Amino acid sequence: MLKSIVGRSTLVTCAVAVIAVVVTALVGAPLAIQEANRAAKERLADEATLTAELLRPRFNTKQSEDEQVIVKRLRARGIEVYLIRAGQADREGLPDGVVKTIGAGRQVPVRRALVGKEVQLLVGRPVGNAGNGVVLTEEPPSGTLARLWGQLWIALLAGLAAGLLAGALLARRIARPIRTVAAAANRLSAGDRSVTLDPGGPTEVADLARAVNALTAALATSEGRERDFLLSVSHELRTPLTTIRGYAEALADGVVGPDGAQRAGQTVLGEAERLDRLIADLLVLARLEAADLPVEVVDVDLTQLVATTAEAWGGRLVAAGLVPRTELPPMPVPARTDPGRIRQIIDGLLENALRVVPAGAPVVLALVWQASAASIEIRDGGPGFTDDDLAVAFERGALSRRYQGARKVGSGLGLALAARLARRLGGSIEAGHAPEGGARFTVTIPL
Repeated sequence: MLKSIVGRSTLVTCAVAVIAVVVTALVGAPLAIQEANRAAKERLADEATLTAELLRPRFNTKQSEDEQVIVKRLRARGIEVYLIRAGQADREGLPDGVVKTIGAGRQVPVRRALVGKEVQLLVGRPVGNAGNGVVLTEEPPSGTLARLWGQLWIALLAGLAAGLLAGALLARRIARPIRTVAAAANRLSAGDRSVTLDPGGPTEVADLARAVNALTAALATSEGRERDFLLSVSHELRTPLTTIRGYAEALADGVVGPDGAQRAGQTVLGEAERLDRLIADLLVLARLEAADLPVEVVDVDLTQLVATTAEAWGGRLVAAGLVPRTELPPMPVPARTDPGRIRQIIDGLLENALRVVPAGAPVVLALVWQASAASIEIRDGGPGFTDDDLAVAFERGALSRRYQGARKVGSGLGLALAARLARRLGGSIEAGHAPEGGARFTVTIPL
């Protein structure tokens, strides 16, 4: 029970109620005692004034019958009466200063004084001008604190009852949207993507409902992209496999003679290499998403790296009828990065250019140096991208699906792989429009 929100909320509210009662008692006890003393003093002063007025016309040297009645009534209420005649008290016990003050015709305000052997509340009033007067004494109020604590258990019980009721109601109200979200999460984990929550109620509950709805939409979108990607990859795998299988069946059936065996073997080898590249890209992407792709950071001269890459690709580009061009700064550009991964990014982007750029168009490999970063640009004079293409250029398979059948496309993994590799190296990649009329890819590397 205590592990649930209902139990814990109830326990907390009960504790708060009890603490509030105790704190109120601790703060109120001194005030209650002070108020009791003040009320007792005011009552005793009023009694003294009234008694003096009643005794004024009857105050004789000996107690009259009326005096005796008044004195008996006051004693019955716990008030002792001392009569002072001609400056002398009718019995011992009063402080001498009080008797002298009354004998002088002055009042004695309410105060604590030692009467006999006990501390009493004392007040005196003169009666006439012949040194007569009356003094009233009463025990100070006691037991106020004890009475307060004696009644505290009633407030404690009331606080506990209120805490139990308020805690249970509050906890149920808090727990209801959480249970709803938990049920929605269970449905999501079971594969239901139609889960939606009403974003109503308090702000926090509404935010939680909107977050769940956003998660549902994101999962649906992600799974849709995943399905499209798998369909695209399966198509890419099926194409070379179909070719390899066809040539293998032809060789097995003897359809291909000795003269065509070499050509068939070259075709099968080319398709197998294509499969190998595709599988390698998938493995690298998987490792990148798992954040366990090894990166070896060393000192690199980017100028030399780009020049070597341009020289390696020059023959292939010329053989395909393209016009390669290199733009390099006149000085070395040192950086600390992984040259193998940089080369992997450039090779992938040049592979894409080799596939889509028509013969006679330029392919430019450029290095642009800045103060804190260097940028490697791959530009071409091919068909390029639209503005809508640029928004999804690095999503897996997005451009492949968009241009399937319209232009030569690959599996759609190359650009996604380049983007993840660039981020893994602490850099970035951007797609745009090239001045040569085609696509431009800019890989920024921190120096």
